[in-house]
Amino acid sequence: MSDTSSTPTPNPTAANYQSTEDMVAAQAANEADALTQAQAELATLQAKSSELADQFLRAKAEAENARRRAEDEIAKARKFAVESFAESMLPVADSLEAGLVIKDATPEQIREGAQATLRQLVAALERNKVIAIAPAAGTKFDPHQHQAISVVPAEQDANTVVSVLQKGYSIADRVLRPALVTVTAAK
Repeated sequence: MSDTSSTPTPNPTAANYQSTEDMVAAQAANEADALTQAQAELATLQAKSSELADQFLRAKAEAENARRRAEDEIAKARKFAVESFAESMLPVADSLEAGLVIKDATPEQIREGAQATLRQLVAALERNKVIAIAPAAGTKFDPHQHQAISVVPAEQDANTVVSVLQKGYSIADRVLRPALVTVTAAK
């Protein structure tokens, strides 16, 4: 066979070294450089991880504080929601007390005082968005705002309000109490 195939080709990296010890020392130096580089990357990643963990804990604490503040505000809103309404009702209570103090009031004076107090009460309710539901006769029956107490025969269309027995009230478009009404029967 040929001499070229049996002759080993020289290793270019091995040719640069003077001895095996030089080659081992070079490999150890390369490994030491790689280890140093890996340790530096590890330290960088650990610092980044620590920074992200700190940011996470701060964000979590901030979210918890915001939640706690919101709960406190809701609790205060519930606790003092009736405060404005109560302030509106105080003049009504004062008027009623003043009317009871008068010993020798005539029926006309009592009536005038009651009417004035009723006006105060209606004004206080309206200031607090409590609106009366009092449908006029001939109004179409609305089951969302009215409650039929009785059905009477009449010449009007069926399910039409004939009379209001008791006013209803709503607050902010929500019915507190439906109006009690009499409606016409179907023909």
